This record gives sequence, C-alpha cells and structure tokens, in this order.
Amino acid sequence: MAEVVVGELLRRPRTGPRARAVGVARLMAHTDPVALVGIALSISLSVTLDLTGAATGVESLLAGLMGITISLLVDSIARAERRFHLRALLAGPHWLVRAVPELATAATEAVDRHPGTRVAEETQRRFERFHADLGQLRQGRIIRPGTDYQDMLGATRDCVRQLEALTNVLPRLAWWSSDIGRRYWSENLAALARGVEITRIFTYTEVSDELAELVATQRRAGVRVGLLSTVAVPADLHVNLIRWDGTACWTAGMSAHGEINENRYSVNAADVARAGETFQACLSRATFDT
Repeated sequence: MAEVVVGELLRRPRTGPRARAVGVARLMAHTDPVALVGIALSISLSVTLDLTGAATGVESLLAGLMGITISLLVDSIARAERRFHLRALLAGPHWLVRAVPELATAATEAVDRHPGTRVAEETQRRFERFHADLGQLRQGRIIRPGTDYQDMLGATRDCVRQLEALTNVLPRLAWWSSDIGRRYWSENLAALARGVEITRIFTYTEVSDELAELVATQRRAGVRVGLLSTVAVPADLHVNLIRWDGTACWTAGMSAHGEINENRYSVNAADVARAGETFQACLSRATFDT
C-alpha cells in the first residue's frame, strides 16, 4: 500500500514556486516574442481599464482575453509559417533531408551531455565553421588547403573547349616537377588530345634555362604559350589562375614565400568574369614567339 502511495505521489505534477518558475521559463522559450508582448499589453490594458473605471470588471476582462487570444493566434500563425519554411528547406536532395535531423540531434546532445566543457565549445566552433563553409558554397566557391588540388585536376579533366592559365613562376618552377605538377600536366595532355585549346602565359623576371625548357616542352605538346615580364604589368596581375570553358576558375592564395597555401575554385559568375579580365589584361601584353 505504501508503495502505491509513493508511486502516486511521484506521478503527481510538481507544484510550488520552483515548478511555476520552470513553467514560465518553458513558456518564454516556446512562445514567439511578438505573442509575449501582445499578452503583456493585453493584461496591462485589462488592468488599466478596470482601475480607471473606463470599463466594468467584465468588460475589462473580456478586452484582456480578446487581446491574449489575438496574440496567441499570431503566435500560432508564426509557428505554422516556420514549420512550412522548414519543410520547404528540407524538400531538397534526399541526403540533406536524411542528414539534417541527425546533425541537429548530434550537436544538441553534444552540448547537453557535456555543458561547460571543451566538447561543448568545440561543437559550437565546428558548427560555425560548417556554417561558414556552406556560405562559401552558396556563393559557388570551394576553398581548400594549399595541398589539396582536387578541383584543379577535376576541372581540367572536365574541360571540353578552352583552358586559359596564368602562371607566375616566381620564385621558382619546382611546382611543375612536383607530384601535383606532373599530374596536372598529364591532365593537360589528356585535354589537348581531346581537342581542348590551352593558352598559358608564364610571368617571369628572367628567362632561365629551366623556364625555356618548360616553355619548349609545352609548346611541342600543343599549348599556346606566352611570356610576360613582371615589369610589363602591375603587381596585381602577378597571379596564378586557370579558367575553364569560361564557366569556372581557380586562383591560388600565396604565402609570403611564394608558396600556394590556398586553392580557390569558383563557378561564381563574378569570379569567373574577373579571372577572364585578368587573363585578357596579361594576354594583350604577352609575347607568343615560337
């Protein structure tokens, strides 16, 4: 019998100041701010009408209840719009629909299970980084570390008509003899074999034997190679870029030592147009002597 009584007590809803405070907090968290303001104004109006005698007690009560009802109706409409908006957002690729709830659940559980720890802080940092990456993708850009050239290789492999490139040889030409340089040149040869027209301009300070050999090799393969002295163009044209079929481009982020530390691939129309303008500015100044 005692066990039944204890169980019944445990099942009863909690009362008291703490329970009321929790209830109010939950109401505040799940109610639209506009609705909360509307409810507060309605209660204030009801009290004011009653205290000033501008309306009877029943009339002031009805006015307050009417205002609260309208506020809750607005809150309900706002909730419905948010649900419809979320549903529309999730009406996308099947992998997105499946992954979003899992991502949200995982992030929430990581923070709830380990509050105030480095795990919770790292969860927020990674989510913010993920959000920033999606912002770049939304603009049609992919930014990768300097060692990741998958977009350059893939876009060259997919090129069907024209490849335009600027190569700033400063401070050295070692990149072309590296593993990634050889793989990129292999993709160039494959593109030439399928009829892609490749125009490449080397920007240099002096024509070394190494550069002359590289130029000769590429010309023999069928690349239209131009040479451009760095003194003939402003510093903002001393860049490394590639433009494929006028629809995509790649630019390199450079360190102070002339090393590529960031690969920037883009299908953003403004980026592609800017790359085309830069290439044309160098093309008009380059020499293409064979």
